[in-house]
Amino acid sequence: MNDQLESKGIYDVSTWKYFLMLCLTTLTLLVVKKTFVENATVAFEILEGRGEMGAFHAVNALQYFTIPVVYLVKFTIISFIIWIGCFMYGYKITFNDTWKIVMISETLFLIPEFLKICWFLFVFTDPNIYDIRAFYPLSLITLFDTYSLPAAAFYPLKALNIFEIIYWFILVYGIHTVAGKKKSIAYAIVFSSYVLFFFLWLGFYVLIYK
Repeated sequence: MNDQLESKGIYDVSTWKYFLMLCLTTLTLLVVKKTFVENATVAFEILEGRGEMGAFHAVNALQYFTIPVVYLVKFTIISFIIWIGCFMYGYKITFNDTWKIVMISETLFLIPEFLKICWFLFVFTDPNIYDIRAFYPLSLITLFDTYSLPAAAFYPLKALNIFEIIYWFILVYGIHTVAGKKKSIAYAIVFSSYVLFFFLWLGFYVLIYK
């Protein structure tokens, strides 16, 4: 039993301690991005000149305080999708374990946020707010002229990125490790549940976008 627990590695970490760490790290990156990137744009100066800074700071504060809520909703939805996939393939894994796998896998997406901050601080040092919101490292949107793209294409092209693909394989590894079953089945679970839902969601977004 002890050997089996040790083999789970990071997946033995306390769920809520890790969740707190993830929220605090996300908050730190968001504050840095707002303070040193977004607040330094021309758009920020215009807002300041018009006396509209109160609304700007209110939106920022809302983003800060809703980080745990956004994560809770996101992890719960993705966990449920994958948990149903596990159930369909006969994998015995609890919903709590699936939730933890999804939470730990989410850590990967801190990397593109860090890269985005570095990009605008040290490479593209004079962006406007449009440039900042349109940019996502190693995504399909970087291959296009964002000023000529239809608005409906922004989210899907940003969502299709290298980190998202790596995320799929981290989910596979997590399910394989925690459930202790064949990795081939873990691949089938992730790609027939989460990945399928991911592409269906992107298609639905494009269809309903106005």
